[in-house]
Amino acid sequence: MRQSPVERLESAELCGDRRTRLGVVADTHSQPHPAMLGQMTALAPDLILHAGDIGKPAVLDALCGIAPVFAVRGNTDPRRADLADTVILELRGADRHLRILLTHIGLYGPKLRADVQKRALARGASLVVCGHSHVPFIGRQGALTLFNPGSAGPRRFQLPIVFGIIDVTGEELRMAHVDCETGRAWLPPGN
Repeated sequence: MRQSPVERLESAELCGDRRTRLGVVADTHSQPHPAMLGQMTALAPDLILHAGDIGKPAVLDALCGIAPVFAVRGNTDPRRADLADTVILELRGADRHLRILLTHIGLYGPKLRADVQKRALARGASLVVCGHSHVPFIGRQGALTLFNPGSAGPRRFQLPIVFGIIDVTGEELRMAHVDCETGRAWLPPGN
């Protein structure tokens, strides 16, 4: 088997003049929450991003049954020729454009790691999507928007089991987390 690439450039079309919905998952560890696939299907994403620690290939196969999938290798995933460590995803429309850096390990607490920030800016990305921590997160750092969908796999500590949705409408991004156990929007405690 040939070694997986470090970085891959991918592209997809935005959905005309309507919103484009991205389903975002991470850290499934071969065991996505049993309700996650049904909830994701009901939300009708146009594309799905998996930010690593996928586990068994069947996880990606199931997601591909919902929408086209772009995925990266996580630190617990074996090296596979079909998974890069980082994907630069170019979403293009007639009058819209979004470049996403998808990677597994991107945040150190609430801050973007310096190497990831440097790579995102050098590649012209405006959105960084990552996993690894199992902690759902939406934030900004300078010109970059940051999104961690949390974990849709087995519970870790007291963290929620969630996935994310990103709606791209014009130049606007709307990001949210969905609780796999309830199917409702998830907000951090106290919000």
